[in-house]
Amino acid sequence: MKSPVRIGLVGALHQELAAVLARLPDERRQRVGGRDFWVGHWHGHEVVAVLSRIGKVAAATTATALIERFGVGRIVFTGVAGALGAGLRVGDVVVASGFVQHDMDASPLFPRHEVPLYGRARFDTDPALSAALADAARAVLAHADEMLGAQAVAEFGLRAPRVHQGLVASGDRFVATAAESAALRQALPDALAVEMEGAAVAQVCHDYGVPFAALRTFSDRADDAAHADFTRFIDQVASRYSAAVLEAYFSKL
Repeated sequence: MKSPVRIGLVGALHQELAAVLARLPDERRQRVGGRDFWVGHWHGHEVVAVLSRIGKVAAATTATALIERFGVGRIVFTGVAGALGAGLRVGDVVVASGFVQHDMDASPLFPRHEVPLYGRARFDTDPALSAALADAARAVLAHADEMLGAQAVAEFGLRAPRVHQGLVASGDRFVATAAESAALRQALPDALAVEMEGAAVAQVCHDYGVPFAALRTFSDRADDAAHADFTRFIDQVASRYSAAVLEAYFSKL
């Protein structure tokens, strides 16, 4: 039975959106707010795919348009992130259980990280949607070597990639030094990953009561080597993960 709910698929980078659009047989472009929204079907399910662009404001604008203009009832975000937690490796995947803005600080009026007038710092993702996405990711990563090919596996040192679930931190800066990464771990010891959009989408979805889930592939350790081969990693690994995980998710929906 096909889901009656229209699903929004969001990526922050062109390569990932291209990988998603390649799976839609009938996408139709609609331009809203300076963005191209692609309306189509995936395994018969209605979807709207869009490039959010980078940063929290761009992500919030995109999520609002998906809900207000296109009437989506769920939003799934895919992309890359820097790993913060111990034991996390490049090529692993995190499915967010919640988001926090690591650069939100309205103190002394409000506690650090708390969003003013919300009484909270953390915005949780939807448990059922996140669990389904995590199951799909595990199924894909079990055959990562076959999907990516020996060259990509060797080039990026991928070894038995795993799926993690936990808190993700968002902020409007690219974390690319060991000092910044250490500071984030000290401030937010529970955070597994850092990126630039998810917390904004989570807050918008909270406001509208729309289920939200996010999957991020670790492209780096958010340290001094974070910029190395970033674009190539997205092309060869992260975009393929995203498309394959969504394929697995929609095939079971």
